[in-house]
Amino acid sequence: MLKKYVLVFLVSMIPLIELRGSIPIGLSPLWGDALPIVPLYIICIIGNMLPVPFIFFFARKVLEWGADKKFIGKFFTFCLEKGEKGGKKLQEKAGRGLYVALFLFVGIPLPGTGAWTGTLAASFLDMDFKKSTIAVMAGVILAGIIMGIASTGVFGAVGTIFS
Repeated sequence: MLKKYVLVFLVSMIPLIELRGSIPIGLSPLWGDALPIVPLYIICIIGNMLPVPFIFFFARKVLEWGADKKFIGKFFTFCLEKGEKGGKKLQEKAGRGLYVALFLFVGIPLPGTGAWTGTLAASFLDMDFKKSTIAVMAGVILAGIIMGIASTGVFGAVGTIFS
């Protein structure tokens, strides 16, 4: 069982997969018994949130550092420009509700909308670290709840009832 906890913790830290992939793994009987839901959520949330400070404080600096390098420069410049354009667009549309928009962006479990991307966007927008971390954590919790419900088959049962 300890191996499965380590597995879901590590999967929670992988970009694009994050908690959205680790909760179904933890609830699945494929790699041993399904884990109890409360400890599973705690482990997945910790694993998903662990990279957030590093992303917030260092990812933008790494991209700026690499923008003028020979092999990685074009890609890093592309990422910087795309991040800045996307951030400005989000800021214009969200206005004062920027932290709510960040929460919803992270909380709706779609590909590319997790804690990694949300934190990077917050860094590009020079958002307050504490407030953006709270918004990202709330979004991670919401995504975890949605994925837990989906993984236990509630959405499938509802679909069967109404079809």
